[in-house]
Amino acid sequence: MSGYFKKRFTKIAAAAAVVMAVALPASPAMADGEPDERPDVPVGTWLAARTQPAVQLTSFTYTATVTVPSNAIDEAAYNQLVQRAAAAVAAGKIASDERSIAKWVFQEIAANVDTYVSATTPERTIDAEVGGMCTGWWITPDGYMVTGAHCVQVGETELAQLFAQKALAKLNQQDAKEIISGLGDLSNDEEIVKLAQQIYITFNTTNMKIGNLKQSLSVLQSLPGGGVDKTAKAVPAELVSVGESYPGKDFALLKVNGQQNLPTVPLGNDSDVRTGDTLYISGFPGLVTNTPFFSLESKLEPALTEGPYNATRTTQSGVPYIQTQAPSYKGNSGGPVFSKDGKVIGMLIAGTVSESGEASESESFVLPVGIIKEKLGEKNVKPAQAVTTTRYNEALNDYFRHYYEDALPKFREVQALFPNHPYVAKYISDTQQAISAGKDESPKPIMMWVLIGGGVLVAIVIVIVLAKMLGGRRRRRTAPSFASPPNGYGAVPPPPWQQLPAAPVAPPAQPAQGAYGPGGYGPYGSAPNNGNLHQGAGPYGAAAQHGHPATPHGHPAPPHGQPQPPLDGQTRNVRYGQFSPPQDGR
Repeated sequence: MSGYFKKRFTKIAAAAAVVMAVALPASPAMADGEPDERPDVPVGTWLAARTQPAVQLTSFTYTATVTVPSNAIDEAAYNQLVQRAAAAVAAGKIASDERSIAKWVFQEIAANVDTYVSATTPERTIDAEVGGMCTGWWITPDGYMVTGAHCVQVGETELAQLFAQKALAKLNQQDAKEIISGLGDLSNDEEIVKLAQQIYITFNTTNMKIGNLKQSLSVLQSLPGGGVDKTAKAVPAELVSVGESYPGKDFALLKVNGQQNLPTVPLGNDSDVRTGDTLYISGFPGLVTNTPFFSLESKLEPALTEGPYNATRTTQSGVPYIQTQAPSYKGNSGGPVFSKDGKVIGMLIAGTVSESGEASESESFVLPVGIIKEKLGEKNVKPAQAVTTTRYNEALNDYFRHYYEDALPKFREVQALFPNHPYVAKYISDTQQAISAGKDESPKPIMMWVLIGGGVLVAIVIVIVLAKMLGGRRRRRTAPSFASPPNGYGAVPPPPWQQLPAAPVAPPAQPAQGAYGPGGYGPYGSAPNNGNLHQGAGPYGAAAQHGHPATPHGHPAPPHGQPQPPLDGQTRNVRYGQFSPPQDGR
């Protein structure tokens, strides 16, 4: 029994191999080296997701000791001013009420502060800190960052103004309060209070001295665990190179030490864009970072704006700038500007300012990438991309195509490479949720399709073969014992365990040509030998398929390996084997 099933299971395996060989070419496959095209999402969505990890909030800070002298009103000059005020009242040039007179006096003092206010002792000292925030972006995985020159240094005049605004505000209020303290109800008059404060803003700023000046630069990074959230901290940065502020080559290069696998953005070429193309600006607008109403997480996510490339401009010193209508704001300075292909084509530097001093958000000026490459070359810094960025971009493409199972291991690899990554933890969470919700549409690998398709076909073949085997056994149990088959095709030999005839049986009459047809045992075919397949010898001969030969019309064939009674003069094709009980009626 075991030998019988072994033969048939061998044939089943052989049939399965044939099925698999046929199934392989039909399985779906993707050609190697196909370009990784942008997913079917808006350009801005795709571009923001890819570039945001490399765009960082930067800050510069100045600390100093601010010294301001005490002050006093010059009595002689003040008395003369009072006399002039009385004459003006008498002449009807000013109203005679107390408020009108006080207003006229303070206006005169504010217009000529040095005439009416003088410096005295002691000096007043204030420890102050001023600074600003801009945008920078990683250019190498080991910590080189590009930003604007005016984002890392401030001229003396502007620095004095910053310290005056920051350090002297409280002092100015105190001095103004003293000068109007004797005016009774007028000391609360809003217009007079503003005039008095303007007097001391001018005096204290003019006489202010700045000492022990120190500067520091930093980049605000998130901590391990993911997310641009309250775990972010300022990381010190070193100033490597700085150009001239706008309208010069407004470029600066920073270095943050101890970094590896940082996400970066690639540089394009000046020729990548032209008038009419859409440009994309990424950065941190001050209207968000300087507003107390937004969370720190909101402040640390860059904003993306877009607008057309309007024209190329050149400053009087010969520096080219791109004019664009992509909106920008204070704080966007130093931010990268991208083409639709996701490559940096410049850096946001400036915006137009009206005659009244108001900034225009729809006219921005971009330093071309050619200047940035020139400045990087001067320091022998070559832009590079880490595996972090490669895997992250691949994962994003899978994510946007809903290939969540393909994206998940890539996102996890990014997190392992760069634990401080600000966005990957959120993508991992979202991807896992999508998989759990049954939203994954990842394509199956070619071998999986082969195994699935081949497995189904093999299962079908096995079922068919087993059905034939079991069906034959049922027919064997119910069929009459070895009766002659109908239609005159000759007697079936008796089973081997019965007594063989004493004398040879006369050979049957030769059947007509083609009576057995292709694959039968007539003159145009040959019987299978011991269950093995053979090609027929005649012109129409063919081996029976799957190792189970059958005569035409479904009549049973001689058993595999079973002896037949010798026929007179026709013993050449008879091969005797060992006797065994009949199997499945054959």
